[in-house]
Amino acid sequence: MNDSWWDKAHDSGPLLLGVRHHGPGSARAVLAALEAARPQLVLIEGPPEADALIPLAADPGMRPPVALLAHAVDEPGRSAFWPMAEFSPEWVVIRWALDQGVAARFIDLPATHTLAWEDPDAESGGGDGPAADQMRVDPLAVLAETAGYDDPERWWEDVVEHRGVGQRDAYAPFTALEEAMTALREEYGVDGRRRDLVREAHMRLHLRAARREFGEAVAVVCGAWHVPALRRPAAVTADRALLKGLPKARAELTWVPWTHRRLARASGYGAGIDAPGWYGHLFRAPDRPVERWLTKVAGLLRAEDRMVSSAHVIEAVRLAETLAAMRGRPLPGLSETTDAVRAVMCEGSDVPLALVRDRLVVGDALGEVPEAAPAVPLQRDLAREQRRLRLKPEALERELELDLRKETDAGRSTLLHRLRLLGVGWGEPARSRGGTGTFRETWRLRWEPELSVRVAEAGVWGTTVSAAATARAEGDAVAARGLAEVTALAERCLLAALPDALPLVMRVLADRAALDADVGHLAEALPALVRSLRYGDVRGTDTGALAEVAAGLAERVFVGLPPACAALDADAAEEMRGRVDAVHGAVGLLAEAAVPGHGDLPRRWRAVLRTLSARDTVPGVIRGRAVRILLDEGELGQEAAARLMGLVLSRGTPPADAAAWIEGFVGGGGGMLLVHDERLLGLVDAWLTGVPAEAFTDVLPLLRRTFSAYEAGVRRTLGELVRRGPGGRGPAADTAASGIPGFGPDPDTGRADAVLPVVWSLLGLDETTGEAGGLVGVGT
Repeated sequence: MNDSWWDKAHDSGPLLLGVRHHGPGSARAVLAALEAARPQLVLIEGPPEADALIPLAADPGMRPPVALLAHAVDEPGRSAFWPMAEFSPEWVVIRWALDQGVAARFIDLPATHTLAWEDPDAESGGGDGPAADQMRVDPLAVLAETAGYDDPERWWEDVVEHRGVGQRDAYAPFTALEEAMTALREEYGVDGRRRDLVREAHMRLHLRAARREFGEAVAVVCGAWHVPALRRPAAVTADRALLKGLPKARAELTWVPWTHRRLARASGYGAGIDAPGWYGHLFRAPDRPVERWLTKVAGLLRAEDRMVSSAHVIEAVRLAETLAAMRGRPLPGLSETTDAVRAVMCEGSDVPLALVRDRLVVGDALGEVPEAAPAVPLQRDLAREQRRLRLKPEALERELELDLRKETDAGRSTLLHRLRLLGVGWGEPARSRGGTGTFRETWRLRWEPELSVRVAEAGVWGTTVSAAATARAEGDAVAARGLAEVTALAERCLLAALPDALPLVMRVLADRAALDADVGHLAEALPALVRSLRYGDVRGTDTGALAEVAAGLAERVFVGLPPACAALDADAAEEMRGRVDAVHGAVGLLAEAAVPGHGDLPRRWRAVLRTLSARDTVPGVIRGRAVRILLDEGELGQEAAARLMGLVLSRGTPPADAAAWIEGFVGGGGGMLLVHDERLLGLVDAWLTGVPAEAFTDVLPLLRRTFSAYEAGVRRTLGELVRRGPGGRGPAADTAASGIPGFGPDPDTGRADAVLPVVWSLLGLDETTGEAGGLVGVGT
């Protein structure tokens, strides 16, 4: 041990090492100071209950970034985090102490008080202790402004990250920081924050106890803001008085994986840093950090198929160094390297630069914790399921395609659905690009650290994922207020393969359906129930009871729908039209299920639609939709549909009602119907041209909403047809009576013959004989 250095460091009291949390420069300086001082005990800012977890940091299965998680036993959602990356001073101190056989302890306010503390200004969790030393004054910002910098991060890089740790005097950086923080506290005080005073009182009490046990061979590593308070003499009675009567909550602590994204301020974590990936690079790089960084950037861009060569790297290094020299910086920092990447490798574009920031500057690193770390039983069961299904948590969002006909994929789907039911949103369903069959699912997966808290919260429902999801489903069924909630829950139970929960859910569903007289509620509930019937085929679930309830629900909808559609205003009518569409789809699926005793459901539904289409008291948008469905189903001929449209669009119908009918009839993909049926298009065109000027502005919004939903090609074709008019003559000799090429009642053979040579060529056939010929023909 360097005695002269130790004596110098202790001229004014204990060895206090003030750091910036998640600062690689602070981490290197702390490591140099500890190597020089060789204390017998290291005290670290953090919850004392975590002392027993410190040895786990040496486990081979522990890989930062990780965090200490504290949660209240009786209320797991009340939690706090203390994150640590590989470049965090606290992590470096813990690893140094374990490697050297030196005792290490945490001295911050216990988590039992932190979790019970009701502070409306404090955020939950924080790497600088909870709430990240929340002050209304940012000390780094004040120091940077004093030094003439407009960016605190750039100032910190220049004075700490790009400077040496002090080979002659390893304590010099801490002396300078302590002097600066002392001046700031004298100027601004603690800004009335009692929490800081209480935390510092607890730290002083632990420091006094440690000095009695180890003498002066004690080092303290804490946020630089607290160093002046620990250095200042204070009476023991005053410190104990501050801690007296603090609220308590029974707490449990463990290690959980963390991510670089959660270390970034952009993710909402108040005590984070802007560029954890960049800082991790600075900490790991043995030399030439700029060259190594720009080589990483080039590798990423090349992996994304961008043309980046070694010459780009060389030129980017030169530009970054030139920018640093022009800006008076000791070394190129993140701003200089970013400017160089944008100019040289990205050709001035911010699009590839955004990828660099996302993948490298922030990064997607996800830590790991060993199996020996304390965990609730549900967390351990989840880990077993993840290993069994080979479904590893990852910080980077990814898509997962599942084929439910495969056992492993079906198990993955079940697990993800059960977790969603428990409120653990590891995966979100996405639209499948590989097909629309019920045997295929697509998920977007991304593991966030907060999900560990959600798992702890869900632990109150059971010790395994299956048992917890079953209990949660039963509880939600009993607590559900509306019929739609119960039907959605039944669907989720089927997706999550929870047969033990279904009996209770179905009983609650039957009771709610029997008592609910609102047809709107019944119509909303029916589609979810009928969708659930499909899962019996793919997942092997017995859906017989569900089909019976769904059929009974459909019968009640049929009876109550016509009266419920009468005398509705415009908004209610539009909402009811959506319900009619949903019920129509549900009836089709229910017919495929062949529910015993309910085989005539489609016929009865068509009768309901005929009733809706003919009643004048039903809003036009619903009557138009009923006619359109009957036409699509072949229950209404085109002649009859044209007659109904002609009646609606007659001069006796108010323009607003006629426009609503048209919206219901041709809305939602009805554009092609107008393209291929000249009579319907002519009726709409004649009606629209005859609308009085004073009523045109009233119907225009409805028409624009209807026709704007069509694809661009359909709108263009409709416009061309209207421009030509039904009496025009096209250039083709054998056009239909309408005179519009390609839209007559008979095939246009001339236009068809024009493409035959191309078809013969694509098929590799001889145009005259129709036999295979040439190389393509041999291949076929």
